[in-house]
Amino acid sequence: MRTNNVVMNVHSGRQSYGFTMTFPSSTVLEIMARAGFDFVSFDSEHGPFTPESIDDLCRIADGVGITPMARVPDIEPATILRFLDRGIMGILGPHITTKEKAEQLADACRYAPLGTRSFGSGRGAYYGDLLSGPEYMQHTNANVIVMAQLEDIAVLDNLDEILEVPGIDFYHSGPQDIAQSLGLPGQPEHPGVKEFEETVRHAVHAAGKKMADEVMATAITKDLILDAAREFLEIHKNQYDLE
Repeated sequence: MRTNNVVMNVHSGRQSYGFTMTFPSSTVLEIMARAGFDFVSFDSEHGPFTPESIDDLCRIADGVGITPMARVPDIEPATILRFLDRGIMGILGPHITTKEKAEQLADACRYAPLGTRSFGSGRGAYYGDLLSGPEYMQHTNANVIVMAQLEDIAVLDNLDEILEVPGIDFYHSGPQDIAQSLGLPGQPEHPGVKEFEETVRHAVHAAGKKMADEVMATAITKDLILDAAREFLEIHKNQYDLE
């Protein structure tokens, strides 16, 4: 059965390295895998992903040994289930502002007795071809990472309660939406945003938990492509200019 690379690294005290894709491309995923990343995260909140494209991307990820994760567009159980049933092994739930939303996120990601995830015989569950259903569910529960994105000013009113919810493994920031929530649209580097993030990080640590970026370093695929392209152009344009 699939094993989550990030879970294994956490247990071994190692950092994990991954990349975020904002568009579906099995070719880019396969190429990026050759660099040696541990995981890939599909931004399905903002990117044009479909259940069919997630299905194919998870198939590629399994084949090259990368753990597939996703930021889901919303935390409705039916939405999350569509991702898990494809083979996604890490869920980032956006805009978690209350204890109830954190509970909904955690419950939707794991089978009983830890949650309320429904069982389906899709590719994520090996098409139902299981020697032991209970063993599969226990193993899968242990290998699914659940992350809550704390990116709204309302978080501060409920932070302690949110952090008490069991089943949330890590917490994620979101400076762009934090900035908008604070009335600072387009200013993710504003001191007010930094103060919000530090307040959340301190509370997470005080609760004995961790932010996602403390166990996972994540690059953005389009930035890697653009940076390499711009570096190439700068080197070669300068070379020809000098000649």
